[in-house]
Parts: sequence; structure tokens; C-alpha cells
Amino acid sequence: MTQLSVNINKIATLRNARGEDRPNLLETALDCERFGAQGITVHPRPDERHITRADVLTLRPALRTEFNIEGYPSREFMELVVRVKPTQVTLVPDSPEAITSSAGWDVIANMEFLSEIVDTLRDAGIRSSIFIDADPAQVCAAAKAGADRVELYTKPYADKYPSNPEAAVEPYVTAARQARSCGLGLNAGHDLSLDNLGFFASRVPHLNEVSIGHALICDALYLGLEETIRRYRELLKVQ
Repeated sequence: MTQLSVNINKIATLRNARGEDRPNLLETALDCERFGAQGITVHPRPDERHITRADVLTLRPALRTEFNIEGYPSREFMELVVRVKPTQVTLVPDSPEAITSSAGWDVIANMEFLSEIVDTLRDAGIRSSIFIDADPAQVCAAAKAGADRVELYTKPYADKYPSNPEAAVEPYVTAARQARSCGLGLNAGHDLSLDNLGFFASRVPHLNEVSIGHALICDALYLGLEETIRRYRELLKVQ
């Protein structure tokens, strides 16, 4: 069954708005695990506008599920993840100023750089995932770079889903099959929600994990965190 990793960046954003410690990030992460999340995702940005380096260091020893750290592989980021040794590092091409991820890597153009980063993660015993668009050529390049997994950028799917679900999901099915043939694990994330996740999970084969933050936290405002996680988990049982 596809695993659900809850991205808790938005919890940190809310906490930081008051400069205090409410909501408490660690308590929320542990609640997510208790309510059924199979992983916790964070994205520590250089300006620490949500997740801070201190958060990463606090979370690591306390979590019982998989810990996924996303980020651009700067020197400072790599020093942090090698120190912390999460289960997985997801490499994203975002600039420090980016509000959120808006595209996947061009792995072909960045092959040497990404191959060196993946080698460093492997030497540290960390599973690597490269964030890419649903492009079979980029899937093959990620395999050539030595990655363990790819994470498919799903905003284009989410944007097209309301008007044409089948056309929206078709590139992801193709990319998933390509990942399988290349020996890569498969993750997905960005703008997946209660509205579109079930269809995506039912159509895309070999899906190991989805990482969901913004929509899930928004849903939790109305449904509560426990019920929200339960509903997302139910949608992932379709495979």
C-alpha cells in the first residue's frame, strides 16, 4: 500500500507567526504518527521561515516512522542531513527565495552535480529521491545518477484533474512504468488532496509514497487532524 508522509511545514509557519511555540511542532508530528501517518516530511529553507535547523535536530530522535527531508542540496543542507541521517532526502531544485516547489530537476543538465550528491547520501546510509516532472527521459536520468527513488511533481496533474482526469494522470502512469523498468522507487507530491488523490493512486502503478502538506493541513482545520489523516490513508488503500 502507498505510504502517507505528512509535510508539517505549515504547522511551523503557524507557530512562527507568533514567535512562540504554539502549535508545538514535535507534538504535532507525533500526533500525525499516532493518527496513522507513515512518515513525516520537512523542508528546512535557508531563511528558516517555517522549519528550522533546530526543528530537524529535535524531530530526528523522536520520530518512529520514516523521516523525509526535502531541500536544495546546498553545502549547509548537505551538512545538516548527513549529520541527522533521515530515512530519505528528497532533492528539489528550488532557489532559496521560492515560496514552494514549481518544477522538477532537469537531471540530464545537472547529471554530474546530482550524481555527486546522491553518492554522498548513499555513503551516509540515506535513501535518495530526486524531484522531477513526469518525463520518462528525466526518470531514466535519475536512475543514471544513482538515485533510489524519484518524486513526481504533481501540480500539473492537480491543475488538469477537474477538467480531464484521464489526460491529467496519463503522463504519471507512463513515468511510473518507466521508473519501475529502471529499478527506481516512486514517490509523488504537490497539490494532492482529498479531491484528487484517490484517482491518482488508483491509476499510477508502483507508488511507494505520497508527501502531502498544504491541502492536508487545510482539511484538518475543518475535519480535525486525526480524521483528515484517516481519510487520506483510506484513499491510498485503492491499490
